[in-house]
Amino acid sequence: MFTAITHSQIYVLDQDEALDFYVGKLGMEVGADADLGFMRWLTVGVPGRPDRQILLEEPGPPRLSEETAQQVRALLTKGAAGGHLILGTEDCRKTYETLRGKGVDITEEPTKRPYGIDFGLRDPFGNSIRITQPTA
Repeated sequence: MFTAITHSQIYVLDQDEALDFYVGKLGMEVGADADLGFMRWLTVGVPGRPDRQILLEEPGPPRLSEETAQQVRALLTKGAAGGHLILGTEDCRKTYETLRGKGVDITEEPTKRPYGIDFGLRDPFGNSIRITQPTA
């Protein structure tokens, strides 16, 4: 039935700030940045991998009523409604040092796990991100 997962979505409070973080600090590239009139369609992804994009969406209409959007913004600000991303890397410890040097909010240092090495960080909006180096 399905051939791929093409897009995932997370909420952000400010799309320009999200671009600065995801592109400027994490090194992703913009997949699409389009004004649809009713919303800005803004996606980012791993450079050279346009087959998988993350939609950086501000909570609001048309998907959410303004009342619900305010509730989502409040929960996101508290870190209680953020999304979760897992990104792969070839060298977890080097990626950790690079991101730490850029001032990224690291929530957990690289740790050896049964599946490989990973560490945690948070974007400026409370979304949780894991960086994983799978065991070969």
